[in-house]
Amino acid sequence: MKKEISTNKAPGAIGPYSQAVQAGNLIFVSGQLPINAATGEMPADIKAQTRESINNIKAILAEAGATLDNVVKTTVFLADMEYFGPMNEVYAEEFKAVYPARCAFAVRELPKKALVEIEVIAAL
Repeated sequence: MKKEISTNKAPGAIGPYSQAVQAGNLIFVSGQLPINAATGEMPADIKAQTRESINNIKAILAEAGATLDNVVKTTVFLADMEYFGPMNEVYAEEFKAVYPARCAFAVRELPKKALVEIEVIAAL
């Protein structure tokens, strides 16, 4: 059985998908762009974008009764690998040991010309 997780504290889906889906004790959070849900704006630099994406993830996880401590796997999509270092600095501030497993790679382009998009899997 799957259950949709949704909050207005994170940007709404821009297509036919859910912000997150819970299946059993797992929560699958769709890739979060660095869009501020209140303003619709996207910060300009990679550090601020990374923080905004993570803030959106936090809001969605909170709706499901979880936190970043519940995250077991992340995937980070970058517009360019030159952003890896600055993204990683913010990531290290937000996630604590035991760190989630992670995959990070550059893609040709992200929606809305974002520099980063992050998806996570969390376990309750």
